[in-house]
Amino acid sequence: MKILFTICGRAGSKGIKNKNIRPFCGKLLPYYSISAIDLFLKQKNNVTMYDIAVNTDSRELIEIINDNGMRPVDILERTPELSGDLVGKIAVILDSLTRMEQKKQVNYDMVIDFDLTSPLRTVEDVNNLVKVHLQKGADVTTSVASARRNPFFNQVKKTEKGYKKVIESDYTARQQAPEIFDMNASLYAYNPDYLKSGKGVLDGYVECIEMYDTGILDLDHENDFELMEVIARHLFETNTAFAEIYKNISKGKKDC
Repeated sequence: MKILFTICGRAGSKGIKNKNIRPFCGKLLPYYSISAIDLFLKQKNNVTMYDIAVNTDSRELIEIINDNGMRPVDILERTPELSGDLVGKIAVILDSLTRMEQKKQVNYDMVIDFDLTSPLRTVEDVNNLVKVHLQKGADVTTSVASARRNPFFNQVKKTEKGYKKVIESDYTARQQAPEIFDMNASLYAYNPDYLKSGKGVLDGYVECIEMYDTGILDLDHENDFELMEVIARHLFETNTAFAEIYKNISKGKKDC
């Protein structure tokens, strides 16, 4: 099995300054993704060939990645047309696939994207992603967490006259409502042919793996970053699966 691992990160950030290159619990944020890839590859997992590509327009991120000390990485300098705020990430992943196929002269069997700002994942999460993607033959397999609110039961929307349930229903208990999941944007596995089709992430046959529900927060504001560090410190101290990702990072040895 030939896998292309992608990590995508733009320069700058509106919500959290320099989010993609910040230290997280004393170790630089990009290294958590590379650590998870490194540990996954050490388990063999029928991977006969792999490449790791970082697609970015950030000089600082390039320097950090090149000094990761864990795995060799190909740097793809992002083109200006893919650097805007409204450019979908799937377009950047497709660009990475196209350029790496040309560079390496190889046809990959799978593309796995690691979100740069989701450090709290385990090797088992990556294993589950690959297993489900292969077993189901999905176009896209992504990571989710069980939703804490349900649009059939306890979510409301504003209308011209007051607020109403997002999806009309007669459910009197949450347990009666359909099970709902939040996409946590941590991991995506793509069929390369589907990526080339130009369709959106959720337009094809999608499968999911469920991850630890408090392990991922959307990092949009400074307090989000601080809260995730609090969660991370607890997980690194009490959960060996999360701790091994942290301990495997060979750079940024400073403790939390």
